[in-house]
Amino acid sequence: MSNNNSIPDRDEGIDGYVKIDRYNPELIDSLSTHYHDVLQQIGENPNREGLLKSPERIAKAMLFLTHGYDLNAKEILSSAMFKEEYSQMVVVKDIEVYSMCEHHMLPFFGKAHIAYIPNGYVVGLSKIPRIVDVFARRLQVQERLTNEIRDCIQDTLHPLGVGVVIECRHLCMSMRGVQKQNSVTTTSAFTGEFLKEKTRTEFLNLISSKLS
Repeated sequence: MSNNNSIPDRDEGIDGYVKIDRYNPELIDSLSTHYHDVLQQIGENPNREGLLKSPERIAKAMLFLTHGYDLNAKEILSSAMFKEEYSQMVVVKDIEVYSMCEHHMLPFFGKAHIAYIPNGYVVGLSKIPRIVDVFARRLQVQERLTNEIRDCIQDTLHPLGVGVVIECRHLCMSMRGVQKQNSVTTTSAFTGEFLKEKTRTEFLNLISSKLS
């Protein structure tokens, strides 16, 4: 799905990842007008010095924070699949996650831990964090984000199993509502071999351990 938010600069290097550096000027102008009105309606003066450029800055920030709509996670994974007979668990842990709750459009952030068991193919390790960003840089709920990452890896690599655990703090809980600053939400999703207790326990032990 694409909303044409941007004029993307494509990394000509090794992975085809799209980095958002430029923006559709018409969309920026349209969004800036709306944010100008919002500032007025909450009682601010958008024409004072400190806020003169804020509508445009907010518009650009919002497009960056949601640029995952313009990226295709399966294409990113497929661009670096390699035949390999390795059949043990591959774990990438402590992947930084930054997303926005679709209910209040406030940030949630934390870490993702992802594992898969290859079934004839492995993927370049940098692609795992890339697909986390693809789905995180959209309006989200943590539960759906977890499932989307799992399903993308399973449907693209067709591994023997996938495990995903995400731990996040939600500002919609910290700044408003119940205002509980220290709460952490954990979600998990599994396929294949990770549905077996032994494999799942090995994965959970690996992401909990410190190897240094």
